[in-house]
Amino acid sequence: MNRPVLFALGQTRVMGILNTTPDSFSDGGLWSDHDRALRHAVSMAEAGADIIDVGGESTRPGADDVPVQQEMDRVVPVVESIVKATAVPVSVDTSKPEIMEAAVRAGAGMVNDVYALRRAGALEMAAKLDVPVCIMHMLGQPRDMQSAPQYDDVESEVTDFLSERARACEAAGISPDRILIDPGFGFGKTLEHNIQIFRALPRFCTMGYPVLVGVSRKAMLGSLTSRSVEERGAASVTAAVLASQAGAAIVRVHDVAETVDALKIAHALASCP
Repeated sequence: MNRPVLFALGQTRVMGILNTTPDSFSDGGLWSDHDRALRHAVSMAEAGADIIDVGGESTRPGADDVPVQQEMDRVVPVVESIVKATAVPVSVDTSKPEIMEAAVRAGAGMVNDVYALRRAGALEMAAKLDVPVCIMHMLGQPRDMQSAPQYDDVESEVTDFLSERARACEAAGISPDRILIDPGFGFGKTLEHNIQIFRALPRFCTMGYPVLVGVSRKAMLGSLTSRSVEERGAASVTAAVLASQAGAAIVRVHDVAETVDALKIAHALASCP
């Protein structure tokens, strides 16, 4: 049974990342086994995750496409099991219409697409499924997106792209209140580009759609702290709090418990007279 993902809830929600891949940049191989993936999903739910985002294809820089059936085998059984084992809504992180359809049938209540529904059949499928969708900005494709990305004005170009894709979604029949936008940190952007976009989050949050921010453990944090992927927890939590204060509706994170606690404290203290 689908549990719709709701956004008009008054405070930033935490999306826990569950990669069922062997090659994701941060946790590749950790949750590729079905039972371990399910246990991790349950632990994130118990830690306070509002959404669990399940992906079966790595989108790290340099990553290649995964065949449809292989991605299907990684994602759909896990989605089905999470829906049975927890009360937390599930999002499917995919760009393939076949995976979107199968995952929603298995109980997913949201589609999270780094290609912004630009692949053949994806926009039509998302409209047919009638679940919330998150559209993300990416310059190029994972295999080449970090090969010297260039912009004349990164803030304006990302804004224009997301506006165009949101209009395309609406034209296809997707209700505006079911569209989220993601500036795509690390997807075809240098450290300077990422910083500019992060500082512009208040602008993105005035575009009329909830904003999802995903910077957890990413290279931009490594560049700023000189920490390895495994050592970026504190930086990730800090970035999540700052994104929330800028107006982000959802933060997509690896460190669920720590982020949930940090957001509780930030919200309580910011609300003090």
